[in-house]
Amino acid sequence: MAKRGYHHGNLKQALVEATLRLIEEKGPTGFTVAEAAKLAGVTPAAVYRHFEGREALIAECALQGHRIFGDLMEHAYAGGHPTALKAFEATGRAYLAFARKFPGHYMAMFESGVNLQANPALATAADRSRGVLEQAAQKLSEHIPADKRPPATMFSSHIWAMSHGVVELFARGAPGAKAPYPPEDLLEAGIGIYLRGLGLIEPDR
Repeated sequence: MAKRGYHHGNLKQALVEATLRLIEEKGPTGFTVAEAAKLAGVTPAAVYRHFEGREALIAECALQGHRIFGDLMEHAYAGGHPTALKAFEATGRAYLAFARKFPGHYMAMFESGVNLQANPALATAADRSRGVLEQAAQKLSEHIPADKRPPATMFSSHIWAMSHGVVELFARGAPGAKAPYPPEDLLEAGIGIYLRGLGLIEPDR
């Protein structure tokens, strides 16, 4: 009798979906290949037809996540916003929305320790989403004198770090239930303080 895995439809994607569920439940390092195989309804040996091991499974989850994330970020930025500021704020909201809707992908991307440089496709996908935020930062800071303008990479990295902190502390899991304010409000206020410090928006009166 043939093994179950050899009669499975899209075995590779079934294993990815199983891995995402396990990541959500146990974290990116809290499960085994055997558990992913069992959840997908195949034998552990069948996993190795597509993946070298758990790290490769996680890397595929991260790759798919970065591609979804890049699509969302590009859509948010190119959404017909009236000002560069509104477009920039939209990318922050897209970050929070992605983390909520795709928690397994998010953890694989940012919490698994996956090595981007060891996977060219993954590195390219990650650069794409970061590039959207850098583009938004560059556009927003164009009117600052060049000698006082922060590099777009630094500017966007600060906002990325702020977004990640809001997600980790207030937008996912049990800590999210204790958030003093909606995560969107926290991020918007934080971005506002940062941008005022750069002179990109007027101080509150």
